[in-house]
Amino acid sequence: MRPEVTGRLIPKSHAGTTIAPLRVSAAGLDLALVVEEDVTQLTWSHECIVGVQAMDDQHGILMDSLNELRLMLLRGADRRAICLQLERLIDFTQMHFQCEEQLLSQQGFPGVNDHQAAHRLLLTKLYGALEQLTHDEFDHFSSVLDFLPGWYLQHLEQLDQPYGIWLNEHGVY
Repeated sequence: MRPEVTGRLIPKSHAGTTIAPLRVSAAGLDLALVVEEDVTQLTWSHECIVGVQAMDDQHGILMDSLNELRLMLLRGADRRAICLQLERLIDFTQMHFQCEEQLLSQQGFPGVNDHQAAHRLLLTKLYGALEQLTHDEFDHFSSVLDFLPGWYLQHLEQLDQPYGIWLNEHGVY
């Protein structure tokens, strides 16, 4: 049985991570409703390590970018600043996915196609959230922010850690 936090399943190795919904009003981003416990903060731990230094470093930067977005919301940043941070997150995510996919392809990792499909799905969601946020439609943005931390932890545990083990067995660290 996997641990459950606020009604959602999370990867067993991340049972201490709190995942709670970000509350956003339908009329716009209501930062008065955003309190610290409503926005997930990701914390680097041993369970996050995949064993390939370049990917671990990039995962840390992604985690920091997600946490910065969280802090901006908590501090009441304006929509433009939040859009810029989301754009930075998207740019770095896209770069990371390209690096990861290239490494997996070069090394002949058998699960590369599943990995690419998961990456495309997330990028589609991120671009949709940015588009909605840019046009003052906050509902989709809220659902993406609610979704991202859990997706990140699940992806790391279910897809990235297995490639780390496989690459380590093939001499890539």
